[in-house]
This record gives sequence, C-alpha cells and structure tokens, in this order.
Amino acid sequence: MTCRESDINSSYYWQAKGCELCAIEQYSEAISAFDLALSFESNDCRTWNYRGNALSALHRQAEALSCYDKATALSPSYHQAWFNRGLLLFEMSAYGSAIASYDRAIKLYPDSRYLHARAGIGIKQKLVLFA
Repeated sequence: MTCRESDINSSYYWQAKGCELCAIEQYSEAISAFDLALSFESNDCRTWNYRGNALSALHRQAEALSCYDKATALSPSYHQAWFNRGLLLFEMSAYGSAIASYDRAIKLYPDSRYLHARAGIGIKQKLVLFA
C-alpha cells in the first residue's frame, strides 16, 4: 500500500499511511493515522486489525485486544485478526484463549505460520512446567 496525496480524504489513504508508519516503527503516529482511517470508515476490520498491531507493538495489550475483538466481530472470517489475537493472548500467557484464536484462524485459513504458532504453545507450556 502506498499513499497518494489525492486520496487524503479517504479511509484507504490513512490506512496505508498507518501501515507505512508501522513499517518504520512509528507506532504512535500509526495509531493516529488508523484513527483517521476509522473516522472515514469505522467498520473496516482491516484497519481495526492494523491498529491492534500498532498498539501491541507499544505493549498496550488491553487496547490491542479490544481492536482485534472489534475486527473479528466485524468480520468473523478475517483469519489474520484471529491469528494476531492469538499472538497477543500467547504473549499475555493466556494460552487457552490463544489456542482458541489460533484454531479459529487455522479453520479459516490453514497457513503454516498459524499451525507453527499454535504448536509453540504446547512447547512453551512444557518449558514452564520444567522451569
């Protein structure tokens, strides 16, 4: 995605701008861009997902989870939001909920990254037991 100045009054422009800002690790600015995108189109599941990613990068976990929940509520078949939700829940050590999110993502789209991440929960749990 790239931003074109002619599209400055569109959700797409601000969504793309937010993704560009995330790519250079300017997460706070990215969140502002995603907020502008949502002001044009508040029901865009992708923008909610991307906003969650930026919040997660800033370790604002509760807010990130809320964004992923909004994205999956708007589009229950949006596998990437389910996967990102699983990643966040895993990071929060909420393994059961992470597994449920991964399973949902895998059911929708059996990507090898999703399968690998889900398998990693079992490994992590075993390591914690032996620590």
